[in-house]
Amino acid sequence: MEKLYTILKNENKKLDAFLHVGESFHNADMYYLTKFLMSGKGIYILTLKCKETLIVPHMEVDRAKRESRIQDVRSRREYENKNNKELNQVLAQFLTKEKLQSIAVGYDFSVFVADSLREKGFDVVPVKDPVRKIRAIKTQNEIEKIKNAQRAGERAMELAVNIIKKSEIKNGVLYYKDNILTSEYIRSRIEHFLIDSFCEADGTIVACGAGSANPHWQGYGNLSANEPIIIDIFPRLKHGRYYADFTRTIVRGSPKKELIEMYDAVLKAQNIGFENIKTGVTGEEVHNAVCDVLEMQGYDTLKKSKDITEGFIHSTGHGVGLDLHELPTLGEKGLELQEGNVVTVEPGLYYKNLGGIRLEDMVVVTKNGCRNLTSFEKKLIV
Repeated sequence: MEKLYTILKNENKKLDAFLHVGESFHNADMYYLTKFLMSGKGIYILTLKCKETLIVPHMEVDRAKRESRIQDVRSRREYENKNNKELNQVLAQFLTKEKLQSIAVGYDFSVFVADSLREKGFDVVPVKDPVRKIRAIKTQNEIEKIKNAQRAGERAMELAVNIIKKSEIKNGVLYYKDNILTSEYIRSRIEHFLIDSFCEADGTIVACGAGSANPHWQGYGNLSANEPIIIDIFPRLKHGRYYADFTRTIVRGSPKKELIEMYDAVLKAQNIGFENIKTGVTGEEVHNAVCDVLEMQGYDTLKKSKDITEGFIHSTGHGVGLDLHELPTLGEKGLELQEGNVVTVEPGLYYKNLGGIRLEDMVVVTKNGCRNLTSFEKKLIV
């Protein structure tokens, strides 16, 4: 963890160690630091002498020694006593024995535990997002895992689009194999496919019609002809733990002229986003370029007004990795992009009387541009 060590050294504070606590199924920082999956709370410590220690529940010690990337694995029992087996007791005992006084923690560290340590005489110093900053720059191995998740997502998208393409239109409603085609059915087929592809799938969006004007509406009920269907798939590798993310909007039938114009505008805006991404450019600059294109075509954006409820009503993109949404951000106050960032580019337009149009690809930031990790076709009418 040389990068974490460097960040802590550059804090210009008299620190002895960095401390992170949590399980690792949902705490991406803990998994990143240890490469070990555990449901119980573990304790990760990096000293300013560049020594790493992992303290885990006693039953996890042997497995942690085999599976984690940490060489020094210890049991919580070493620091518990009969009267107190609480986390703050374990931490205090460890820090005392190791003669560590000033401890850096992330902003999401437990206030209760921090206060308890301070009461015992330790200095607890909050540091903003030290691990997330490191996670934002992906290695080639991480990029390959994200690509694998994206390939699974694209195959699931192909399945969904083909079902919709084969559907029949009866009285404005889509039918598949003599049954009304629903958001729930398409979502079920997508998620079952992803599970069979060794991915986790939860929250897949299949939103049709006016409801698709809400960007995060999952979608329920019948799928209609001539109306936009937004399909947003974000699988996570079950074993690799990395996410992917992409979106397509399709119409079965004949969309209104306004929807076709919206689709063309969003596609143009996305391409401008791609053109502006490179090392050294800020996420805010990319977002502003996307907003400018949409505004020139007559659509409202958040850059123009923070009060809008229709038009382009969200940021242009976000980082993807062990979390679905992580650093960096392509939006207001988005910071400088760095080589190795993996981000989505997902402009959209949303109107309550028409529905929504969104296109989302995932790219890797390079020195002089970006490389698209998404290969699925963009076609409105199927």
